[in-house]
Amino acid sequence: MQSFALNTIFILISLSSLSIIVSSSKPLNPCNDDFLHTQAYKQMQNQTSTTQCKKLSSLHAQFAWNYHKTSHNQTQLNILIGTKLITNTGWLAWGINPDLPRMVGTRAIIAVKVPNQITPSVNTYNITKDIQLGCKFQPSGVDFMVQNMTVVDDKDVGFFSVFATLVLPQRYNVSSLKHVWQVGYCADGVEPKMHETSLGNLDSKEVLDLETGDSQNIGQHRRHMRKIHGILNIIGWGTLLPIGVIVARYFKKFPVEFDPCWYYFHYSCQVVGYILGTAGWGLGLFLGHESKYYTFHSHRVLGICIFGFTTLQVTQILAFQFKPTQEDEYRKHWNVYHHFLGYALLVMIPVNIYKGIKILKPDNLTWKWTYNGILVLLGVVVLALEIVTWAKFLYIKCCKKTEEGSSPRPIEIEEDKKGPRRIEVGEDSKDD
Repeated sequence: MQSFALNTIFILISLSSLSIIVSSSKPLNPCNDDFLHTQAYKQMQNQTSTTQCKKLSSLHAQFAWNYHKTSHNQTQLNILIGTKLITNTGWLAWGINPDLPRMVGTRAIIAVKVPNQITPSVNTYNITKDIQLGCKFQPSGVDFMVQNMTVVDDKDVGFFSVFATLVLPQRYNVSSLKHVWQVGYCADGVEPKMHETSLGNLDSKEVLDLETGDSQNIGQHRRHMRKIHGILNIIGWGTLLPIGVIVARYFKKFPVEFDPCWYYFHYSCQVVGYILGTAGWGLGLFLGHESKYYTFHSHRVLGICIFGFTTLQVTQILAFQFKPTQEDEYRKHWNVYHHFLGYALLVMIPVNIYKGIKILKPDNLTWKWTYNGILVLLGVVVLALEIVTWAKFLYIKCCKKTEEGSSPRPIEIEEDKKGPRRIEVGEDSKDD
């Protein structure tokens, strides 16, 4: 039993690792034609032929840059970032962080589109921890020189772009520039308001080598971990645990009796499912800790409840000495408790899996249809077994009635004046 569980876990981890290797080897995406034909990009390319351009990993953003060293051993960096911001109000931000690829500590350039204002405003901002906690967010100076800040709202192709020239001191390493970007849809004058808390907004950061164009995408590693988290929970809690319930429901005694094989299969499904689900749950807690400013509360609370309920269920399976025997007067109450937890889990698990899939947008369609297929398959199996159960039950009941109706009535012998007489039970006796 233990070797079966270990082999299953090893296969799943190997497949997950293989998917990470394959996805990590994908080449960088070049910018699309719409962005390359914007007036801002053409002007930037005319200045130097060394301009590079790439699609960023989230928020449909695209980024172009070129740079050269100044006489004072500083770096003059020209950047152009754009995305399709088609709303009347919104903002686009790009910035660099000298310490870590994250929002807190970033020196940012933010362009804000304000209704009834022809030209969007653009300013520099320092993003501190207080800003993410809700303090007022106003323009401020940064620790390097910023020139030629320009906003281009190209309505022909739909791109909202920001161009700027930065003169960076030596502390900003061009071979590992930690840059972040962000998009929001609400602003109050020149103050950008909180952006959405989707995974695309969370993953908008990377470490970029300006010379080669290679990047270490922080968000990409998190996406791989989310995939493993989802796979483990869908297989462990969303598939194996329901299969264990189906086996206990239909193969214990009726309509098919596989005793004691049903129990070993039920035990295997529950234990292996619990191990995989717990591993996925632990990974989810780690991901939540890494993104403490972006918490998905309902998904997190349901996940904790599912872990608690499954722990109780599996503990009952493993702790044989605490399980009441069939003759114990408390066995009936134990069964009610055990079945209540099991059926509660059958409701909570799909709900939470769908909540997790919804968080993965816009890459959630494949996940959604895959899990839909699993649920449909399990539902068809349950429906078929339920039909067999009722058909067998009605057949047995019908056969019993037929046997009772066709059986001969008992005969009694009664003595009368003329001698013995046969009387069928239910027949009135009459004197001759």
